[in-house]
Amino acid sequence: MENIIISVFPILLLIWMMTKKNAYPSYIALPATAVLVGILQLFYFDANPILVGANVITGALSAITPVSIIAGAILLNRVNEISGAQAITSRWLETINKNKIAQLMIIGWAFAFMLEGASGFGTPAAIAAPILMGLGFNPLKVAMLALVMNSVPVSFGAVGTPTWFGFGNLGLNDQALLDVGRTTALIHTIAATIIPLLALRFLMSWRAIRKNIIYIQLSIFSCTLPYLILAQWNYEFPALVGGAIGFVLSIILANYNIGLSNNDEESNPTDSQLVEKSKVPFTHVVKAMTPTILLIAILVLTRIKQLGIKGLLNDATQLFSFDFGSFGHLSVSRALIIKFSDIFGTHAAWAYKTLYVPAIIPFLVVSIISIIIFKMPSKDAKRAFTETASGIKLPFIALIGALIMVKFMMLGGEHSPIMTVGTAFADVMGKNWQYVASYLGAVGAFFSGSATVSNLTFGAIQNTIATTVGLPTHLVLALQSVGGAMGNMVCLNNIIAVSTILGIKNQEGYIIKRTVKPMIVYGVIAAIVSAFL
Repeated sequence: MENIIISVFPILLLIWMMTKKNAYPSYIALPATAVLVGILQLFYFDANPILVGANVITGALSAITPVSIIAGAILLNRVNEISGAQAITSRWLETINKNKIAQLMIIGWAFAFMLEGASGFGTPAAIAAPILMGLGFNPLKVAMLALVMNSVPVSFGAVGTPTWFGFGNLGLNDQALLDVGRTTALIHTIAATIIPLLALRFLMSWRAIRKNIIYIQLSIFSCTLPYLILAQWNYEFPALVGGAIGFVLSIILANYNIGLSNNDEESNPTDSQLVEKSKVPFTHVVKAMTPTILLIAILVLTRIKQLGIKGLLNDATQLFSFDFGSFGHLSVSRALIIKFSDIFGTHAAWAYKTLYVPAIIPFLVVSIISIIIFKMPSKDAKRAFTETASGIKLPFIALIGALIMVKFMMLGGEHSPIMTVGTAFADVMGKNWQYVASYLGAVGAFFSGSATVSNLTFGAIQNTIATTVGLPTHLVLALQSVGGAMGNMVCLNNIIAVSTILGIKNQEGYIIKRTVKPMIVYGVIAAIVSAFL
């Protein structure tokens, strides 16, 4: 019992610090919690000091991945805004339909759904949220909508990585993975009839939602039905294909005003409520959308294994290496994968996939191409880079704290604080475990910042619990996968990333307090569906 209390205390303290009335900003709360967990590991759990030090190094280095992605997203956003491309895109989207709900569903739901299927890595919120902000929506509310909307496709994000890679260490055959994927897609599809409505509620009234409910549900199903159908045969492309079909259909439905209200209160104002904005020339739209089109095209080409580019960008064949003795071993592969292993003589290691992490390819590459296409003056281009650099300083500190804390929480294998908490829950719940299994997955995503890492971390314990208490393994693993996806709503990495991109400061605690509610609802829906399955 004492172990459980000690293990859960830092989690509760962190939540309190970030959600109390005068909340601590994440760049203070997260490093402080990391220090506390480190002290507990040394003096309560008797962790090896050398191993603790090695995890400090790997945790700090791990922050480079999300920070580089955030930097790339901010840079592209600044280039689009400074060049005027974002303003043109916003005007074009208004001409499709000025209805706010149509705009939120097209960009915040369907477009983000497709991006998640192609890339993951927080890319959907990084691209969709600034477009919505450019349409005049409140940045803080947009951040919350983006976090909640980007949950349904996550289990099949980055071409199915959370499923095929997340459960890859369990030794499941292809049929078993398909069974997990089918069940996961079914639970997500049912939850999707409600969750986007809760996301819309951050920006719209229930009255407006009810008046546009036909369009909303059509837009939802245009993504989730192809997603569910494809999941019967494949666990890599459901989100990508479903999102692409849904994006096109959502635009067509909005263009013909199907299921949408014409109430002015639900429409975004133009220059004046009395003046109709002129149609944007098609050539201007194409030019303004070129960065986004390039971004999606590059993501798709580099994520589909069969094309061969993905293999080249992940080529781990060693190019050269350096031995730093007891400090560790550094190697660089042909695909410029930088790996630092055997840190302090332990098994701790870190790797950065320079060409595969979507920081240089596509964000930096597309940003440079965009600067050339838009013929940006050198002072404007310099401004975009300068504003990007200044915007990532505090998030970098926060993410270092978050990732070191995660490493410490997972230190100790079966006796780690996070495993102690998970096992305690299983002992208490027994066969009723299926009703709370998704929340363990959400806890994993909350700390690790990734549904894939959540599945890697808790897949084994979920599998063991299912076998021990006599529940279907594919069902419990599906609930784990759903949990990792719904945990995106409260994931610290994602909250910091989208807040930074939108210029929101010190609101992480407020965001968590608001997004945790739809996450709890998501878990309840998953539990109810599991009872029938």
